[in-house]
Parts: sequence; structure tokens; C-alpha cells
Amino acid sequence: MKLNFKSYHYVFLSILLLSGCASVADRNPNDPYESYNRSMFKFNEKADRYVMRPIAKGYEKITPRPVKIAVHNFFDNFRDAVSMGSNLLRGEVGKAGYDFMRVAVNTTFGLGGLINVADEAGLPSHKTTLGDTFASWGWKKSHYFVYPLTGPSTVRDSIGSTLTSVYPIEKLAIHDKIARYATTGLKAVDTRAQFLPLTDTLEKTDTMDKYAYVRDFYMSKRNHDLGVSQKIEGDADIDELMESDTSNSLDSNIESVNPDPTPKPSATPKMQKKAKSQFAPSNSSARFIDESANDLSVFSRQIWQYEAEN
Repeated sequence: MKLNFKSYHYVFLSILLLSGCASVADRNPNDPYESYNRSMFKFNEKADRYVMRPIAKGYEKITPRPVKIAVHNFFDNFRDAVSMGSNLLRGEVGKAGYDFMRVAVNTTFGLGGLINVADEAGLPSHKTTLGDTFASWGWKKSHYFVYPLTGPSTVRDSIGSTLTSVYPIEKLAIHDKIARYATTGLKAVDTRAQFLPLTDTLEKTDTMDKYAYVRDFYMSKRNHDLGVSQKIEGDADIDELMESDTSNSLDSNIESVNPDPTPKPSATPKMQKKAKSQFAPSNSSARFIDESANDLSVFSRQIWQYEAEN
């Protein structure tokens, strides 16, 4: 199983989120619509628990793997067509050209997109969305927004998703209304099935605010994809931490080569007791960190597996 940089980045983000789990009660500046978002998050959870997840699990259980791959390839071919339009709007003519070739090859030689011939032919994929296009036009920072039924998004990306839903690319290829509705339903099931390993792991996570966890993870990933900084006041800057750690390592190396001949006074028992009480974590904090680290470790492995297979 080959792991790409994107997979390692997801795991890195998961570890970073440990520092924010203890302060989820603080208001997040990226989430001004938190009251609505939390309500919609609960609604989506119930709809998923009683409708989408059982259907997706049944689909995964009874559908042969070759059929599932063919269905996913079919909808992925439409995503390449949407990406072609998005890349053209961004002025990325070269990437749009590759998208066009992928659609042409998969549609012609891949039985209407059921077989992913483009990947086998070495044609690169440059999938983008209308949300990416809006970001390239200058709307890089956007507030978190929970979209009905589909889940985490931003205001910017939600507008793009709404436009592609109102004017679906499938409408150009599937003219019968009933067939188009059936295709839309199958697409939703296929998408939900792709995320079953991740959501099943998240469902077992009881040590943190799930809403805040999903929000922070999604926003970190989305902003990284767009190259947007998401530093919030009070957060530690990873570059500063790395610089400080490197500086301390250099200082210790210098001291080992040129030790200071002047003896330094040792800490008194009173000073040692004060330092221990100041820096030692409480039992509840230590337990929270251990449980969260274990949950994130499992979640990260699921992410690696999902990214490696897609």
C-alpha cells in the first residue's frame, strides 16, 4: 500500500487537533453560524444513522467489488467533466485539457466511464470544484457551513455545490427524469459508502466534541488544499515551535562541546516541588490526552487506508 504526502498530512493534522480538543467550548472565529451548524449537524447525524448509513452498509455488503468499482468510476467520470469546466473558469487550460482527455478516453474506451482507462493510460487527474474556482478568484477564506444531508462545507463551497446540484452535469447525458433521480440516489450511496471506514471510527470516539472535531479537521484540510493560513489567536505556530526546538538542540550541543566552567546552583527542594506542580499534568488531562491519542491513531490509520485506495 503506497502512502502519498496527502495521507501523511491528514495524520499530522489529526495529531495537531489534540491541542484544540480541550478548548472546544471556545468560540471559533471560523464558525460564526455555530448555532445553526450544530443543529444541522445533529439533523444530518440522525438522517445518516437511520437512512444513509444502513443503505450504504447494505450496498457494501451485497454488491460485488467489481460492480462497486464500476459504479464509482462512472460517477468519477462526471467529476472529471465538472473539473474541466472549473479549470477553464480558473484559466487552467492545460489541466482542463487533461480533464477533457480523461472524459473522452473513459467514455469511449471505458464503456461509458465504467472502466477507468485514463489512469491506466497515465493521464493525470486535476479534479477541482466550483468552490476551488471561487477561491482562485480571491475568495480564499470562507466560514464553516454544514450543508443539509451532505455535511461539512463552507459558505463558498456550498454555493458551488448548490450550482452543480441545480445544473447537474448528469443531465446532459441522462435525459430521462426518473433515471436521473435514480442515478442521483446511487451517487449518494456510492459517496456515503466511500466514507464508511472513517465515520465508523469517528462514531466510536466518545472523548471529544464530534461536531468541533469534524469542523476543525475539515477546515484544516480545506485551508491546506487552498494554501490558506488558519492560525487562530492563542494557537501555537508550528514553525515557531520547530525553530525553538532546533535552537534548544543547538544550544545543548554547544554546551556539550564548550561546557561552562562556572558551576550553576542546583535547584532547591522547594524549587523542584514548584516546578513539578507547575508542569505535571492532572490525572484528568493525562487520561484525556491518552484516550484522544488512541482515537486519533485509529482514525489516522483509516485515513491512510482510504487515501491509499482512492
